[in-house]
Amino acid sequence: MEATSYLRFILSLVLVLGMIFAALWAVRRWGLGAMMPRMGGGRRLALVEALPLDGKHRLVLVRRDDREHLLLLGGGGDTVVERDCPPARFKLPAGQTETAP
Repeated sequence: MEATSYLRFILSLVLVLGMIFAALWAVRRWGLGAMMPRMGGGRRLALVEALPLDGKHRLVLVRRDDREHLLLLGGGGDTVVERDCPPARFKLPAGQTETAP
């Protein structure tokens, strides 16, 4: 084989690997779920808020349909802290956190 054949092979390999990495990046960036049709037209699951407690644990508020659930994640196991949390009746102004009296 000639040197041009080796060069063509190497350039083709680099091009194919680049296309694979570009596709993986696009799937991570925009998610594969965006390409699949959804039943009912909307998302059913959403992460409302997450609060890190320490290096291993965090509290997560998850909304499924019209219900919210508070979960404690990390450590040895995951725990459901509260099911069917009532939705917030008010909203805090942007940049303000809730303080204890």
